[in-house]
Amino acid sequence: MAKVNIALDAELVVEVMVLAGVGDPQDAVEAVVRDYIARGHRTEARVDSRDDTRRRGDLTPPETTQG
Repeated sequence: MAKVNIALDAELVVEVMVLAGVGDPQDAVEAVVRDYIARGHRTEARVDSRDDTRRRGDLTPPETTQG
């Protein structure tokens, strides 16, 4: 896989290292980026499955009360 070098603020990287519990700056930032991407994929999967359910008609419409 291709590598990219990015300059980041040192305080930001140190905070990421502390929050991620990782001693190497590159590993810490990589872990955060991978987690961010994984969360995006999980969100997409949840939205897609919800949309599929609606398209199939598995959801019943809410009952309305007439007054």
